[in-house]
Amino acid sequence: MKRFLLITVVLTMSTTLWAQLHHQRAVFTTDTPMVHDPVMAYEDSTYHIFATGMGIQQMTSKDRKNWTVLPDPVMTVIPKWTRDSVPGFRHHVWAPDVIKWHNRWWLAYSCSTFGKNGSAIGLLSSPSLAFPLWEDEGCIVTSREGRDNWNAIDPNFVIDDKDQPWLVWGSFWDGIQIARLDTTMHIAVGEKPRTIARRYNLSDPNAKAALPLNPNPPKNPTSDYAGPNAIEAPFILKHDGWYYLFVSWDYCCQGSKSTYQVAVGRSKTVEGPYLDPQGIDMRYGGGKLFLKGDKKAYEAAGHCAAYTMDGQDIFICHGYSIAHKGASILIQRPIQWTADGWPQIDL
Repeated sequence: MKRFLLITVVLTMSTTLWAQLHHQRAVFTTDTPMVHDPVMAYEDSTYHIFATGMGIQQMTSKDRKNWTVLPDPVMTVIPKWTRDSVPGFRHHVWAPDVIKWHNRWWLAYSCSTFGKNGSAIGLLSSPSLAFPLWEDEGCIVTSREGRDNWNAIDPNFVIDDKDQPWLVWGSFWDGIQIARLDTTMHIAVGEKPRTIARRYNLSDPNAKAALPLNPNPPKNPTSDYAGPNAIEAPFILKHDGWYYLFVSWDYCCQGSKSTYQVAVGRSKTVEGPYLDPQGIDMRYGGGKLFLKGDKKAYEAAGHCAAYTMDGQDIFICHGYSIAHKGASILIQRPIQWTADGWPQIDL
């Protein structure tokens, strides 16, 4: 009994200390916010960024130039189900996404441990971003080591032309997944995830591929579990009758040694197939290189989001800054469109 009480006290103190540390942080404003995996929302003349961090980092801006970093995370209490579902997960919440649908804000987030696919994507909802009352909506989807050949992290919501919500997600293993959601923003009954993009053509010798069948791609330098299919962080943007699928290739999270880069393909339907300008399917290694580090300001860049927001087409991501010794900082750029309908930016 005493042992039980001691464990309970320690856990309570740990949770309380974690919350107190966040409340002790001061609000500050910066024109160079350090972020990882940023996404953006716009409500009542205010831009909101949500990003990877302890309980999900958040910041706001009126002009997208000066950002106020808020002292408290989105999640001051981490739902117990996340720790039950994902061994080793505690407070460091990855790669959120946020969207407004049917007059409510929906925020998905990733629970995982580095390099393993015992993961879960959770869901919060709120009627407002200005005065949020985030409600725990439980789990959208989980992946299990030894059961699933995909990883339930890096979610992105997509609403198709029929007002049908979808979720895309994925990191390494068999690449980027898509599934239809129901009206509660959970996986629809009977729906099975389907792969829509891979980094390499690992299995199909008959596929028209960006790379020939490559059963021995470069070894993953960061994880013995995740395999070499170095693709993650999907984001779909609708523009002029097309769905554009952005993905991050190669490796993040190594500071100045990171090799992240962004590729894109497009489809007339949200389910794909997503093709590059040469007509190569992203399921078999296709993809048009969209952004990589310029080795002047950024060693590498990735985990992006793209929006039509307040009358502008906007691209954001994090970049590993040379001036800041490999720290990941926010990149924002206007999207331009080529005559044949492909997005481009200047880094």
